[in-house]
Amino acid sequence: MTKQTLTAMATGLALLVATPALAQQGGTTVTTATAQGPILSFSVDKEVRSRPDRASIGAGVTSTAPTAVEALRANSAAMEKLVAAAKARGIKADDIQTSGINLSPQYDYNNQGNGQPPRFLGYQVSNTVRATTDDIGKLGELLDALVAAGGTNVDGPYFSMKDADALLVPARKAVFDEANLKAADYARLAGYRTAELVSVSEGGGFQGPPRPMAYALDARVQSAGKAVIEPGQVANTLTLSFQYRLVR
Repeated sequence: MTKQTLTAMATGLALLVATPALAQQGGTTVTTATAQGPILSFSVDKEVRSRPDRASIGAGVTSTAPTAVEALRANSAAMEKLVAAAKARGIKADDIQTSGINLSPQYDYNNQGNGQPPRFLGYQVSNTVRATTDDIGKLGELLDALVAAGGTNVDGPYFSMKDADALLVPARKAVFDEANLKAADYARLAGYRTAELVSVSEGGGFQGPPRPMAYALDARVQSAGKAVIEPGQVANTLTLSFQYRLVR
C-alpha cells in the first residue's frame, strides 16, 4: 500500500540548511543536500514473504497440590521431563527458555449461593517452556516428544527468519526505484523540472502474532498421534518514507 501527500510550502522560498549524510542501523534516516522549493512527501510499502528457517514451540504442565510448596515441587519435576525431552531431540540448552510460571490459590465457589464462603482447594502451578529450533522439518517430532513427556499446554508453533533483514536488501532497491519514478511524475505534474531527494526513513518490520507469525499454518494431530506441521510463509514489511524537493 502506498501513501502520498504533496506539500507545497508557501511561496516555495523556504530554505533548509544542508546537512551531512546520516546512516543508522534500525530506524535508518538518511539526509542529503537540500535546496529551495516545495516538499513532496510520501511512503512506499513492500511486503516480502519467504519460507521460515526458524521455529519455536511452547509446552507446559499444570500441577495442583494442597500447599504451594507441594504444587511447585510437583510442577518442577514435570518440567524437568519436558526439558530433558527437548534436549533429547537435539535442542540446545541456550534454545530452551522458561516463558511463564503462574502460582495461584484455587477455590470452589459452588456454595456461594447458600451464603457459604468459597472452599479452598489448594494451589495450582502452571509452567511453560519454549524450545527454538532451526530444523523445521523435525518440528512435529519435537512436539510429539514434548507431549509424550507430559506437556499439556501447547503454545505455537511460531515461525521466523534468522536473518530477516537480508530479505529486504533487494526490496529496498525496488522501493527506491518506485519512489524516484513517482517523485519525477509529481514534479512533472506540478510544473517542475525534477525532484531532488531530501530524506528517507525506514520503518516496518516483521509481521505476525505476538512476534512472529506464520502464513498458512497447519498444525493438527492425526489419529496416529503424530503432529503434522506446515510452516507456510512468514512476511517482512519494508516501509520507506521519502521527502523530495521539487526543483524548477
